[in-house]
Amino acid sequence: MSELVSQKSPLLGARVGRPDVGFVVASTMRRRPGIAGIHQRRDTSAVLRTVGEEASERSLETMRRQLTTFRQSLEEFALRHKADIRRDPAFRAQFHKMCANCGVDPLASNKGFWAELLGFGDFYYELGVQIAEACLSSRDENGGLLELHDLMAMVLKRRGKVAAPVSEDDVFRAIDRLKVLGGGWSVHSIGRGRIIRSVPDELNPDTSEVIRLAAAADGVGGGAPGCVSTTGLEKECGWTRGRVDAALGELVKRGMALVDDGDPSGSERLYWIPCVSPQMTS
Repeated sequence: MSELVSQKSPLLGARVGRPDVGFVVASTMRRRPGIAGIHQRRDTSAVLRTVGEEASERSLETMRRQLTTFRQSLEEFALRHKADIRRDPAFRAQFHKMCANCGVDPLASNKGFWAELLGFGDFYYELGVQIAEACLSSRDENGGLLELHDLMAMVLKRRGKVAAPVSEDDVFRAIDRLKVLGGGWSVHSIGRGRIIRSVPDELNPDTSEVIRLAAAADGVGGGAPGCVSTTGLEKECGWTRGRVDAALGELVKRGMALVDDGDPSGSERLYWIPCVSPQMTS
């Protein structure tokens, strides 16, 4: 009988002859999680989740207290340096950065603590009106594009010598307030300079590139800053004649470029971009 079992059941013989196999199987079965193990792991996960939520809430509360402290310190700083903030544009710009880091916007409203303390609401409202007047008065000449340097000169002239000085940072903040009125107010970086746009029409990449190249020391094909030519743009940009004509035509249509057929050589029409042409803005 034992021979029969040995011949027909080699697996059984292996189990009888190798007790380590049975030990492995038994150990594996003991390690399987039962109902109690599942409940224990679920309870452990719930405890860990609760602890994590409590830790997050404590951290959030700590941050709230720190932020409140920062704001109180900022108000005390503003009270001590009110005159410097009003008088010094660079100091005012740094104060704005401090406010931003603390989540405070002194320009959010014309009413309240900051408006009463520093008069920011009236200051930037007045500056915004002066910027709008400068841009609108020159729109027929530049098509609604005005170089930042020229805008600053026009604004300072309007403010007079007795008014508080303004910086480029002040101008940018005032323009941000003008955006809510619509009309396309925005600031564009063209080459190394900035251009203020006060018309709804957007600048596409081609027209922006033409303005950037026109601002170069010798223009592109025109021999002077602010002046470009068709062949000069074709050579510089690698564009087809049709693409160049389309970009220049768009600028002329919007009043942002002027046509000049007075080339002494008589060989080619020139295009002047007033917003980057010293000859036309001086």
